[in-house]
Amino acid sequence: MSLQEQRILPAIRKIKDLEKLFKSNYTYIVMLDSHIGQLKSVVDLARANGKKLLLHADLIEGLKNDEYAAEFLCQSIRPAGLVSTRANVITKTKQNGLLAIQRLFLLDSSALDKSYTLLERTRPDFIEVLPGVIPHMITEVKERSGIPIFAGGLIRSVNDVELALQAGATAVTTSDTELWRHYDS
Repeated sequence: MSLQEQRILPAIRKIKDLEKLFKSNYTYIVMLDSHIGQLKSVVDLARANGKKLLLHADLIEGLKNDEYAAEFLCQSIRPAGLVSTRANVITKTKQNGLLAIQRLFLLDSSALDKSYTLLERTRPDFIEVLPGVIPHMITEVKERSGIPIFAGGLIRSVNDVELALQAGATAVTTSDTELWRHYDS
């Protein structure tokens, strides 16, 4: 299953959640919280079970989220991709040929305008829009950027997922295991 075909991106915080997903049909999984000491073994375990991890670079304990950390992650850990709010991490990820997912927080109009400027510079493979429960903003960011969108944050129901997808999101990131089960086909 390609990332373009996967409607839900399970977002995990614990290794046991990853192990639960080994029997699922999901290929891509987002790892939110992790520790530098366990990264290599977790990515290798996922790969051995046919899964591709997208690591949230900003949430790795023991690793600064800068371009040097991104270089280390891309070349030594080799996940499927990195998620980050930081432009230099996105740029380095793209340079290394991994999927680059720029995370944007929709706080206010000023933050949104700055985000559009940032996106023109970084041109990530995907944008993760948070919170993902504002359908008209998903549509706007997709139309204005021309980059596929993931909707994440505060997704609590099947209706939330469906509204985000109808608004133009390629997929929805969620840590809600009930939603994982609902969409696992």
